Amino acid sequence: QVQLVESGGGLVQAGGSLRLSCAASGSIFRINVMGWYRPAPGQQRDLVADITTSGRTNYVDSVKGRFTISRDNAKNTVYLQMNSLKAEDTAVYYCQVNARRNAVSEYRDYWGQGTRVTVSS
Repeated sequence: QVQLVESGGGLVQAGGSLRLSCAASGSIFRINVMGWYRPAPGQQRDLVADITTSGRTNYVDSVKGRFTISRDNAKNTVYLQMNSLKAEDTAVYYCQVNARRNAVSEYRDYWGQGTRVTVSS
């Protein structure tokens, strides 16, 4: 199995910062894309940002310039630095990892349990 442990959520005032972390462990052969999601109106989870193994990043427009995603491949960990937080960033943030458990298995998505971010205005 693959386990994802998220940390770093909490309560912060608007304009403040938080840093989320997500560490993957367990039976992991290789990790592809790592990302962060949050619920969006009418959708179960919407992409916030993701990052490939080589470091190519992708962000939803609403967080560009404020959030930065990064990863430590040696630690199988992905981070989300969130600056200039707004009330509308309030959500439960979920970590997603696309990984394979051995050399012959297919890549599949694994999800963390979520970490809550609350931004007070």
